[in-house]
Amino acid sequence: MTGSRQIQVMDGDIRILPSSFYIRQIFLLLAAGVLFFGLSWHDKLDFWISAQWYQVETHSFPLKDNFWLELINHKLLKFSIIAFAVAALLWGIYRKKPRLIVAVALLGIGTAVVGILKASSIHSCPWSLSEFGGQAAYLHLFESVSAGVNPGPGKCFPGGHSSCGFAVMALFFWFYPQRPKLAWGCWCLGIFLGMMMGYGQVMRGAHFLSHNLWAGWWVWLSQLAGYWLVGRITVWRRQRH
Repeated sequence: MTGSRQIQVMDGDIRILPSSFYIRQIFLLLAAGVLFFGLSWHDKLDFWISAQWYQVETHSFPLKDNFWLELINHKLLKFSIIAFAVAALLWGIYRKKPRLIVAVALLGIGTAVVGILKASSIHSCPWSLSEFGGQAAYLHLFESVSAGVNPGPGKCFPGGHSSCGFAVMALFFWFYPQRPKLAWGCWCLGIFLGMMMGYGQVMRGAHFLSHNLWAGWWVWLSQLAGYWLVGRITVWRRQRH
């Protein structure tokens, strides 16, 4: 039995999603990727949004060290999501719910992928750029560092903090396809949390809008790939038995 059949097959608690589902998602990701690439390369929107939170007189982002943004957006929301993930994982293990365990694992995979990409990025955060009072040069997406150009500290693309919110999209796989409305509701919740947490970082000068859009893109791609791999392993195990 293969994933190409237009039905969902149950193996224990794991649903094997049809190939048509993944094909649709890949096309949507490709379309979103083209849009995000355009926004990243033609960076006027990124700079315009960040400029709304930049104070020319002081050459700084006034909200960079804002207590409430730091407490609520940067700490409480992130730690709440982590606490939920840990509790859900323990509950899934205790109640022997493989699909819940997989969903929580995908939640972690999404943030891990973004973290790896961010750690190797040459792009610096807005608050480090010369346009916003820093010393670093701005680099377009996929642009290499020319001789004599100071790229700054880098490690700012994609948005790491927003990926924690976007990771909630993984709960989609907990409910789909049995409860599609709830599944897509979880997906939308992840989008909302990711954009909200990401915009808080934009206000502080920590990221451009496009950094967060790409974070969501990579999170969903990695979660799709992860669940597809789980499905292939499940099919292989069924065939062996």
